[in-house]
Amino acid sequence: MTKRIVSLLLAAMMLAMLIPSLAVAQNEWTMYVYTDNGGTLNVRRDPSTGNNVIGALKYGEAVSVRMTLASGWTCIDWAAGDGFVAYVQSRFLVPYKPSPKTNPTPKPADKGSSATTDAAKVLSSMNAEFKTAKKVSPYTVVSRPSRASGWVNLRWAPTTEAERIATCPQGKELTVLAELKNWYQVQDPATGMIGFVSRNYMTRK
Repeated sequence: MTKRIVSLLLAAMMLAMLIPSLAVAQNEWTMYVYTDNGGTLNVRRDPSTGNNVIGALKYGEAVSVRMTLASGWTCIDWAAGDGFVAYVQSRFLVPYKPSPKTNPTPKPADKGSSATTDAAKVLSSMNAEFKTAKKVSPYTVVSRPSRASGWVNLRWAPTTEAERIATCPQGKELTVLAELKNWYQVQDPATGMIGFVSRNYMTRK
């Protein structure tokens, strides 16, 4: 019975001796470097900024943390250099391994795309054309494309940038509703469709 008690006491003493070392092991954990720009993190000799940098950690690198301080610094294991512990700013450590960070290539300031500029020019030209419009008593014009086998485009607006809504073959008759500087507003008597045709390819009947 006495031997059993002694054995239990010895086991308890051994367990008590193990507890401090287990506590130390549990108090250390792994964190990973995460910087906003994907750069390195300075490792410092003491928990303050200044001329005390003793190394650097790469983005995503694992570090063994000993403790965090209320001042915003973290004490880590640091075998490199003169000592075995060092300090980094706590805000650059995360509990998970971050994905590789890629920095987009800076682009020059956008001063307005060419597409926007071209659209503005077309709109300005079209508005200028509309200002020249005058209503007339309807009369008939005949399409005269540049080639006998060609056609004249009927567009929804008085500009070559406007979408074509129909084609008029050689000799097609259209009714003029209004005259513009370079265009006619016309109606196709066969379909009732209204659009614009270039005056360069029309002849009055």
